[in-house]
Amino acid sequence: MSVTNHAQPAAGITDYIAIARPDHWIKHVLIIPGVAFALIMSQTGPIELATLAERLVICLFVAMALSSANYTINEWLDAPFDAMHPTKRARPAVQTAMSPTIVLAQYVVLTTVGIWAANRLGYAFAATATVFAVFGVIYNVRPIRAKDRAFVDVIVESLNNPLRFLFGWFAVVPSIAPPVSILLAYWFGGAFLMAAKRVSEHRAIVEAGGTANLAAYRPSFAVYTHSSLVTSCLVYAQGFAFMMAIFLLKYRIEYLVVVPMLIALFASYMRLALTPDSAAARPEELMRQPAMLIAAAVTMALFGILTFVDLPWLNSLTSSDLIRLGGIR
Repeated sequence: MSVTNHAQPAAGITDYIAIARPDHWIKHVLIIPGVAFALIMSQTGPIELATLAERLVICLFVAMALSSANYTINEWLDAPFDAMHPTKRARPAVQTAMSPTIVLAQYVVLTTVGIWAANRLGYAFAATATVFAVFGVIYNVRPIRAKDRAFVDVIVESLNNPLRFLFGWFAVVPSIAPPVSILLAYWFGGAFLMAAKRVSEHRAIVEAGGTANLAAYRPSFAVYTHSSLVTSCLVYAQGFAFMMAIFLLKYRIEYLVVVPMLIALFASYMRLALTPDSAAARPEELMRQPAMLIAAAVTMALFGILTFVDLPWLNSLTSSDLIRLGGIR
């Protein structure tokens, strides 16, 4: 339940809009690779641009509606815990007296219209949207409330990444599934980002109020340590690299050229997470990191270029033949 007292002002319409977090819609940029890879890999023939544009608009609307529904219950149910966080204590659910009826109605309306719109894009897209909504409940609502369970919280929250990829993919090709390797890579990549976020949050809470505030903010943080979180980041990064290697070698070896850029992006984000008052704790603020945005744009551009440029010399990397050294007896 929300934190309330008699001194709190009644929440206004802007407060209810704020808990839906439209400023977090920037995270749906993760849909773009799903669209791009579907266009590149599906080979379904000519695409009607007007139809594709309509499907992509509906896709984005569904993603925004369902994520805002999840954020609504997230912020409402987290209010008692956010009151113990050095920055989240300023959120509307903590600072104002919100009506449970309005909060529930907002969640139901956003979820309903999101699922309704998702059904216009076919069974696979609607099933993905339903899973997205269900995991929002699993993550936020008791008795499961996965976000309170160390490491399980990262696993569940980061599932939103491959689900966003599927949004983009099924918006383009509703009858073909993407490779499992790219979905697992997307999940590992999301897990790395979420674990890095917790590295930053863990440090900020300890610096603001000591280790006693960790459990008050979230039970999982009483289990986490700085070293366990950093170690988990390493595990997730390795998982991402392994699954991406499978995907690249299996489908287009030219994409291996992009690997150094991906490594640099992961290293930059980890460095950011280890920086005081880091934007890694607030992913929606990454738009203020121009160097990282430029690197991400260059990486995506390289993927696009290498889709059409063949590099035959890379094929030797998949050969099982040993290298023979001439002139040695």
